[in-house]
Amino acid sequence: MNTTAPSAPSWIRDAICWQVYPLGFCGAPQHREDLGGEGYGGADGENVVHRLRRLTGWLDHLVGLGANVLVLNPIFDSVSHGYDTLDHRRLDPRLGNDADFEALIAACRERGIHLVLDGVFNHVSDQHPVARRAISTGPGSPEGAHIRWSGDQPYGFEGNADLVELELGDSVVQDAIVDVMCLWLDRGVDGWRLDAMYAAGADAWATIIERVRAAHPDAWILGEVIHGDYPAFAAASGADSVTQYELWKAIWSALRDENLFELAHALGRHQEFLEADGGAHPLTFVGNHDTTRIASQLTDGRDLAAAYALLALLPGIPAVYAGDEFGATGIKEERAGGDDAVRPSFPEDPAESAAGTHPAVLRPEASPRILEVHQRLLSLRRREPWLAQASVAVREETLENTYAEIVLSPRGGGDSDGGEHSALTLVLNLGDEDRPAPGEVVESVSGADMLDAVGPAAPGVVPAHGIAVVR
Repeated sequence: MNTTAPSAPSWIRDAICWQVYPLGFCGAPQHREDLGGEGYGGADGENVVHRLRRLTGWLDHLVGLGANVLVLNPIFDSVSHGYDTLDHRRLDPRLGNDADFEALIAACRERGIHLVLDGVFNHVSDQHPVARRAISTGPGSPEGAHIRWSGDQPYGFEGNADLVELELGDSVVQDAIVDVMCLWLDRGVDGWRLDAMYAAGADAWATIIERVRAAHPDAWILGEVIHGDYPAFAAASGADSVTQYELWKAIWSALRDENLFELAHALGRHQEFLEADGGAHPLTFVGNHDTTRIASQLTDGRDLAAAYALLALLPGIPAVYAGDEFGATGIKEERAGGDDAVRPSFPEDPAESAAGTHPAVLRPEASPRILEVHQRLLSLRRREPWLAQASVAVREETLENTYAEIVLSPRGGGDSDGGEHSALTLVLNLGDEDRPAPGEVVESVSGADMLDAVGPAAPGVVPAHGIAVVR
């Protein structure tokens, strides 16, 4: 049975993440307006707008939610959406400058928040100096060896010609990535999310991660992996965690289609991952900057209660995508600008979002109650820290399309604090009638009450379109 790998930083054992897409969140224009000719950006400080400081006003909200890790999507100098990087050493001027970043680091430290950055190293903008030199000299040149090629054309990431893939097996590229990762870790960040880690493969990343870890053993390395053998990829690459997309898909699909057998199958797979080498700390989520919002996936909004409970209580490292805690909506579309709806701007004052006034939400009057449900469930996660490394199993004899009892058990009868803990059962009820609770109710959420304030569930039941946690 896998436990915390020796290389994994101890602080991730109780990590609860709040993920933000800064360019959208802070209201930056979608495209740079200062690019052209051979250079870009002009002199230092030119065209800089200090938007990043908006995030500082949200850090108390992060803590009040129950989180302790801020995961930022791209913040580096880029052409448009942040994944078309121009300079990994410079903050995007649409967000600010070094002073703004230092202020964010200081504010996080004051609150005990760990900060994780998005490392977009698999590909760069075709305007990046490395890409421009490689393209101008061609595939047979020393500079050309730094990027990937498709014949005599630069290899575009997932068919995008403006996103040129780097050759991560090249020693010069590896040196540059290690230098950048260590630069920002030296400046005080606590870890990296490695974007599109699946594209170059585990072997390409192994040497890079080994070198970074030698210099910063307490850094969290999270890899974006969409499909395949997650634990094997993590073990081979040296990453501490990978994104659990398989579970993400099963959660919204099973709840939307009222097919909890699909969820039960995915939870069985999740348990197998947890027990495998490399699988101990998967990142779990019900939405992120690349996916349709969970509140737009579930046609019956009452069943959001089940999604929130699964996110908060299943083993792994949960990540709340900013806005989901208010019931934010947004549909991802496969077109240019198709991510815009799931990457909206947010007000400077969190109270405006808590009141349901911004961004677009499922039901404005329900936003305060949806936030309160997140806080209650994440508070339970905090009170029962062993849940992060629990074993998960579904009671097959009770499983129905709209009903499931999910048993969460401490591994070995205890957890990392050396204490003894009794199992908890998360009961999901997507049906239209209350069900008797199979034990003492520790926490319950009625989806109808969350959305329409109809009143809490009766004692001792699993509410219709709701959940109960029982001991």
